[in-house]
Amino acid sequence: MAETTASATDAAQRAIRIGLIALIFFGTALNYLDRQVLALLKPMLQADFQWSDQDFAHFGSSFQIAAAFSLLGVGWFIDRVGVRWGYGLAVGVWSLAGMAHALAASVQQFVAARVALAIAESVNTPAAIKAAATYLPVKERSVGLGVINSASNIGAILAPLAVPVLALALGWQAAFLITGALGFVWLFFWWLGTAKLRPVGAQAAVDAPQERADPWRKLIKDRRTLAVIGAKTLTDLVWWFILFWAPDFFARQFSLGQGEIGYPTAIVYVMAAAGALSSGFLFPALLSRGLSENRARKSSMFFYALLILPLPLALVAPNQWVAALVIGLGLFAHQGFSTNIFGMTADIVPARQVGSVIAMGALAGNLSGAAMLEFTGWALHTGLGYAPMFLMSASAYLLALGWIHLMQPRLVVVNSEEA
Repeated sequence: MAETTASATDAAQRAIRIGLIALIFFGTALNYLDRQVLALLKPMLQADFQWSDQDFAHFGSSFQIAAAFSLLGVGWFIDRVGVRWGYGLAVGVWSLAGMAHALAASVQQFVAARVALAIAESVNTPAAIKAAATYLPVKERSVGLGVINSASNIGAILAPLAVPVLALALGWQAAFLITGALGFVWLFFWWLGTAKLRPVGAQAAVDAPQERADPWRKLIKDRRTLAVIGAKTLTDLVWWFILFWAPDFFARQFSLGQGEIGYPTAIVYVMAAAGALSSGFLFPALLSRGLSENRARKSSMFFYALLILPLPLALVAPNQWVAALVIGLGLFAHQGFSTNIFGMTADIVPARQVGSVIAMGALAGNLSGAAMLEFTGWALHTGLGYAPMFLMSASAYLLALGWIHLMQPRLVVVNSEEA
């Protein structure tokens, strides 16, 4: 009887964990749906606010910088308050901020709404990775992270398909109101779906509000932390560059209008989603073939680092569809590599510190992304075009893997308890 009860409890918790993955998946999709609206509505917003390419770059980098510096407190916030309360509050705030864009009557008010959105949305990644480290056993963690990481692409796929249509039919304000309101629907299901969630194994106390992570000044001395920070610095700039500038690249390179840029952009993020999912399955497959955690993780990263090397070929593509496939392969590789960074962090960093370490990595990635956005605006303004950014992006992942190996010649799993 006791064994039957325990088995039923385990099955119930597994179902709840699957629900957790689904909820974070949809929350992350909303996160990227909201932030992609700006890039897709560049023609309309430029007409209203009279932005140049450099103004547009400044606007994007301001969002990145606001998100970056908010991360100084996000890791502490999530480690201190816990995933359930912290993530739910963040989604509520960023949904309100997204809707507030529709009320903006000046550039300053629009910027204020964007900054508020950036601050709240910065909670998403640290909360998601901490949830994986706290609530998912190792055998489920990699697949869970792959599914969650693919959600950013789902949001970026839905945005180019829906936002231009909404904006052309109802105005750009409607795009912000409708996408923002979806967050409150999500909140209802989040609160119900996580009520009975329980941490696994030795992580049982990790999500308690009183649990304290080490301060950043101590974490920054840990080579595991430095491995994550360096990898995020080198690779996140590629993601932010393509997320923010891809619609403009298609419009500029192939003379596409507002109603045409969404389809090649959507193709890019369909392929990116596949990359995240493939990584979630590739790493366990390598483990099952007898590779060590260290070799399996780095072999997976090396595979994706090679896949992005052809990215500059998009500059000579004969049409937007071929360019979309080339850029999509690049983001397939990025998301596969990025999922491995998240999985590596959840495995090798003590669970109570995962939120802080991911926040530190995200801060570095946001700052490098802001620099990349500014550099892009300058390159376009001076006539260099997109070539410098595509070349930098293609080489970033081999450099990142080299940095990880330098900091961590042998990855050691510390969060390995099974449910």
